[in-house]
Amino acid sequence: MIRVMRVGLFVTCLVDLVRPRIGFAALELLEAAGCEVIVPPSQTCCGQPGWNSGDRPAARVLAEKVIAEFEAFDYVVAPSGSCAGMIKVHYPQLFGGEGAWLARAEALAARTHELTDFLLNVAPLERVPGRFAGTVAYHDSCAGLRELGVKHQPRALLARVQDLALREMKDSEVCCGFGGTFSIKFGEISAAMAQAKCERIRASGADAVVLGDLGCMLNIEGRLRRTGDEHTRVLHVAEVLAGEK
Repeated sequence: MIRVMRVGLFVTCLVDLVRPRIGFAALELLEAAGCEVIVPPSQTCCGQPGWNSGDRPAARVLAEKVIAEFEAFDYVVAPSGSCAGMIKVHYPQLFGGEGAWLARAEALAARTHELTDFLLNVAPLERVPGRFAGTVAYHDSCAGLRELGVKHQPRALLARVQDLALREMKDSEVCCGFGGTFSIKFGEISAAMAQAKCERIRASGADAVVLGDLGCMLNIEGRLRRTGDEHTRVLHVAEVLAGEK
């Protein structure tokens, strides 16, 4: 008898509060890949804002909570490279030299994946349910790319979407300017980076820009709309793969 993978879906606080349909799309995709998906109702934040701001005590409280909520599952999957990167890369740093807590953090980190990486390399999604009639450009979000090596995974899955054409844009790996608290602390620099990213998106001629982190999505979409672009759509890769409802 083949054992079904039990996956804990880490929805992320941004998805929960701003764009829940990304979480539902991720759930649909994981179930289509044959996983049993559980969404712990008590989950909140991974602690990344505190960690990035130097507030280690606050980050630790949330990290302990996440570990306790998710360590019973076979895998943890997040539709966010930054949140998955926090658990996978930074939790072991946060608990460095702490014996039992470090062991628990490392064990969870080893079983944590960004969504597209999981659907390509762990529980292969043979048939992508979504359909998109148009062209898309893909923006490589910083944390997913640089911390987790997420680059070819979303592109490989998008290539399976019926009627979708991927049109690579220039500087797809360059930051959009969000960077969490960076966009607040350095607003003018962030705005200039977002403007440059939007110009690359428009120059690609794509109908939509697709990416894997909601923070970047909000930053890019906000800049597009403020500069008068009401046409270019900004979509999470899970939304495209699952098919918009």
